[in-house]
Amino acid sequence: MKKIEEVTLLYEISNTLNVSMDLKRSLYKVLDILSGSMNMVRGTVTILNSLRNEISIEVAHGLSRIAMERGKYKLGEGITGRVIQTGKASVVPKISEEPLFLNRTATRKAVCDQELSFICVPVKKGNQVVGALSVDRPFNESYSLKSGKKLLSIIATMIAQHVINLETIQLEKERLREENKRLRQELSNKYRFTNIIGNSNKMREVFQMISQVSKSNATVLIRGESGTGKELVANAIHYNSLRARNPFVKVNCVALPSNLIESELLGHEKGAFTGAIRLKRGKFELANKGTIFLDEIGSISIDVQVKLLRVLQEREFERVGGYETIKTDVRIIAATNKNLEQAVEEETFRGDLYYRLNVFPIYMPPLRERKTDILLLADFFLEKYAKENHKDIRRFSTPAIDVLMQYHWPGNVRELENCIERAVLLCEESVVHSYHLPPTVQTAEESDTLSGKSLEDALANVEREMIIDALKTTRGNMAKAAQILKTTERKFAYKAKKHGIDHRLYR
Repeated sequence: MKKIEEVTLLYEISNTLNVSMDLKRSLYKVLDILSGSMNMVRGTVTILNSLRNEISIEVAHGLSRIAMERGKYKLGEGITGRVIQTGKASVVPKISEEPLFLNRTATRKAVCDQELSFICVPVKKGNQVVGALSVDRPFNESYSLKSGKKLLSIIATMIAQHVINLETIQLEKERLREENKRLRQELSNKYRFTNIIGNSNKMREVFQMISQVSKSNATVLIRGESGTGKELVANAIHYNSLRARNPFVKVNCVALPSNLIESELLGHEKGAFTGAIRLKRGKFELANKGTIFLDEIGSISIDVQVKLLRVLQEREFERVGGYETIKTDVRIIAATNKNLEQAVEEETFRGDLYYRLNVFPIYMPPLRERKTDILLLADFFLEKYAKENHKDIRRFSTPAIDVLMQYHWPGNVRELENCIERAVLLCEESVVHSYHLPPTVQTAEESDTLSGKSLEDALANVEREMIIDALKTTRGNMAKAAQILKTTERKFAYKAKKHGIDHRLYR
């Protein structure tokens, strides 16, 4: 075979192997190409089963299915068995003169009048022989079997590399599949409604409502002040629903300009307006089969409300600038801190849309109405930010707790979280004190350390707080508590008695 023809053949085989991810289909096409270019009568790709030490025909050209099933060899058996065992190619000029040739497939008898040559080369993955590529061709004295063996060896190397690539892709797919499964599990665990912190009566009502509505497809409207955790409730509903494996798309309506929100929700066609250089799928299209969360729904304009109402009623829409009607199967969860009833009266919010959204309302209480949850939330945020900042902060001092409990928290849970994060950054001890809290929280009326009417009272409060903190840290051990405060045990006991502190209460 001429060099140009060989290059053309190798290029064609390379393209064939790269086109398909199906190994068998690729190998059949490779044998078809060899049939036309090498005057091949029969060709096989055999695979070694290392567990059973058995060699079988994986794909073949010029063999029936029955003949392929007969073509099984033990390692080292026959020409093919030896090639796979030794890893060295073999050439048989005339099959009829080779006693090692087994003809296990029993196909050569049909053409006994035609002398055949046999070339067999190993298929290697690194140093490991995994199979063999073999070719039967009519005997021809002018044909260089050495050149044929070299050419087949190159093709066998290409096949081996293709197998390695497919295995790598398969492993990567498996890794991504496992990673996807792990991330879904993490999301599911992260957004379980039991992870929403609170044990007050009002929060128990919220948990019960989330549990009741999650498994349905009902539209949910979450009401409450800013910072109360409306998005957490939306997350919990989706990730505990039957749609949990499908998309969860979030849209902050107030953050989008009024002239772009329609395009963002419904998408647009190429050329629909200036700047629309390509087709864009909207959030409803992306959320198909899943859930869309429309935060601050009360801020959208009347024009967009009309189109949103159609999506809710008909479950269909057209992209901006488009004519094709797109069907969508999406669950809607909306949230707002506005008084929608008043907005309906003022005609800034459509009444029919309000009633479509208000199928299952959930009210998130402000933090001032769930005082018993403040310490639970504060402890959670303390642990979270102490871990993030690699600090060993274990608790709040008693005055700090009093400050947290007395403050009215207009920014709700979000403000509390920011407050604790700041305190952790400022604190260099194992206890967060009231003076670590923001000035807006520790007012003169609310902070025990500043509430004394004289310097003597203020110093007494600080002294009392330090003694209590030391006893809490040492679990009531007065000797160790005295060491922490760098004083004697006798002086410590005297001061504790003076302030009416019983060390036994802290054991």
